[in-house]
Amino acid sequence: MDHESPVYLHQLPVPGEDRYASLALVNTWFTVSHGRVDLLDGTEAAHLWLVRHGLLPDRVTLNGRQSGRLLALREALRTLFRARADGTRPPADALDTLNATLAAAPATPRLAWTADGPHRADVPDSGNPAAAALSQLAEDAADLLTGADAAQLTECAAQGCARWFLRSHGARRWCTTKCGNRVRAARAYAARKAGSPEKHLP
Repeated sequence: MDHESPVYLHQLPVPGEDRYASLALVNTWFTVSHGRVDLLDGTEAAHLWLVRHGLLPDRVTLNGRQSGRLLALREALRTLFRARADGTRPPADALDTLNATLAAAPATPRLAWTADGPHRADVPDSGNPAAAALSQLAEDAADLLTGADAAQLTECAAQGCARWFLRSHGARRWCTTKCGNRVRAARAYAARKAGSPEKHLP
């Protein structure tokens, strides 16, 4: 596995990933100039991603079945995000995957009281850390899909990108400036190519 890839690929963060781990999960596969990139390609890569996002202790191992469930959750979330953005009803299997993941290791509800006042501080299920990590991701996605930020959930309009982000304003169509620049460069190239070779502008 290429341990340098995650560092390189996160040089331009996608808006919303810092607030929603489920959004970061959906964006673990996308296309770049040399082809498709999958940050969860293999059990070791999936383990590393969960550890880096504070969802799993480094000492806890991840087996192939658990890694497969993480990939299944990612695909279900991608389907649910698209349904939410399109205003359509998602396929039942995507919803079932999310709900089964939520039920596999539900957190115990807790109320904490700090200097800022009371707030929820649910305790993750410690009996099965991997299932708890996936359940946290599913809960995070449920919060995103049902909260105020859901209306800003958008798929990048750049061809082949396939990443999702939270729009900071209504006109934003690309996840990063890199995607926006790539689209503008492609349009400029297409416009030049479509122009007559006899009519060059000075």
